[in-house]
Amino acid sequence: MGNTIRVRVVVAGALTAVAAAGAVIGGQPADARAVTAAGHVQNSIKWGECPDLAPGTKRDPRQTCGTVKVPLDYRRPDGETITVAVSRIATAKHGKKRGDLLFNPGGPGLQGLDMPGQMALTLPKGVLDSYDLIGFDARGVGHSTPMSCGLSGTSLLTIFPYPGVGGSIEGNVTTARAVARQCATIGDKLRFFNSANTARDMDRIRRALGARKISYWGQSFGTYLGVVYASLFPHNTDRMVLEGNVDPGKVWAKMLNTWNQGMNDRFPDAARVAAADDAGLGLGGTVGEVTDTFLALADRLDRKPAMMPGTPVAISGALLRGVTYQMLQRNEMLAPLTRFWKAAADLSAGKAPADADVAVLRQILADTPAAKGVPADNQATMVLAMLCGDTTWSREVDSYADATAASRAKYPLSAGMPNNILPCAFWSQKPIEPVVKVTSHGSRNILILQNRRDNATPWAAGRGMRRALGDRAAFLGVKHGGHFVYGTGSTCADKATVAFLIKGTLPAKIASCDGPRP
Repeated sequence: MGNTIRVRVVVAGALTAVAAAGAVIGGQPADARAVTAAGHVQNSIKWGECPDLAPGTKRDPRQTCGTVKVPLDYRRPDGETITVAVSRIATAKHGKKRGDLLFNPGGPGLQGLDMPGQMALTLPKGVLDSYDLIGFDARGVGHSTPMSCGLSGTSLLTIFPYPGVGGSIEGNVTTARAVARQCATIGDKLRFFNSANTARDMDRIRRALGARKISYWGQSFGTYLGVVYASLFPHNTDRMVLEGNVDPGKVWAKMLNTWNQGMNDRFPDAARVAAADDAGLGLGGTVGEVTDTFLALADRLDRKPAMMPGTPVAISGALLRGVTYQMLQRNEMLAPLTRFWKAAADLSAGKAPADADVAVLRQILADTPAAKGVPADNQATMVLAMLCGDTTWSREVDSYADATAASRAKYPLSAGMPNNILPCAFWSQKPIEPVVKVTSHGSRNILILQNRRDNATPWAAGRGMRRALGDRAAFLGVKHGGHFVYGTGSTCADKATVAFLIKGTLPAKIASCDGPRP
């Protein structure tokens, strides 16, 4: 899930092997409530000023912040502690409050401290009157004891690697080894920053809020985090909205593999926008022609990257594909994406792009400085902590080469990236516990929102979430493109979400909504 234009890959993650009422800690069955009850448990939050914002960002002036101390290792609750940063916008009206609504934007590794203010702009009065809005930076992320592997110059394009010229993964293998070696320097601590412990932190937040139950809205990876919580703490889970879903049965390599079909489903939406402006863009007059132009451009840029005027930035095939993946997640980004393709094509052909296209290039590729106190590689570090720390990965390099070659042949738009080797193949630490088992046990209190054409968490992943939760959840499929459902043009989906949060009303077990087509 990313909320900015910068090149930041958004992953929807997964976790799992725990019965509905308990967790598995260190391989030994243990009741989740007993695990989190041991040691000092914070029972209140001192609300005050929030940490400094990143340059160029804004914050709802009503928001206040605080911290919750949690164990680094829940198996040793009286041992080392870390801090989780929490925020609140107290929107609930006196006499109408039914609870607290906790948000997570996914990533993994995206900061969620300011998500209440972002969501307050889109939620109707009925929801705001019913809930106080709660945000948090997940453990290790942002202002929550931020972790850093010291990955200087490493971007998420190197963590989610596109193969080199002709599909070679030799360079990717070298980079993956180097990144894993660098993260091994903090591996003894980083191994505790997994999805299950993040869910346990959420229950500590609930307790510090003084809430018997907590409601939750998770996007992308946040959907997986939500069902891990609901599986570990079913009796503490109130109403839960899951938007843009991970398949809990495919954590993690198999989930990344779904991006192949996701790209095939979503790319035509952008290609239609480009074809409609063939006279101005010259990328082709049909979806097929635009697709062929894109693939040929990516191949040329693989072989000879194009320098962006006045900068040291080279637009490679990997950068072209990475930006495309990111911008396909939001419908309002489709038109700028087609201008990016046009500018990249002009540069590759040795032409000077129009001033307007250069401006688009600069906006898209501009980096966003980190907030004070947050390491520059924080998100990259936490993506790896979750992906590599939740599950084990194959260490057979040849298997990645074979899978990448097969993927490139079948899904040229994603170019083999979803099957390529990651630093997880060389990770220094094994997972500290089995994945949490997501089951259908529990109250029917979950709403799944899933777009039909979502490249980041594809349709099949949303259906996988429904299968895992069974009758515990209602599945609302929207005939729409993009990674986000609520507030993107489907009145039907918006009304269903609001009715669920306010009244607890869920649609039929499997329902459908129309959505605007770009």
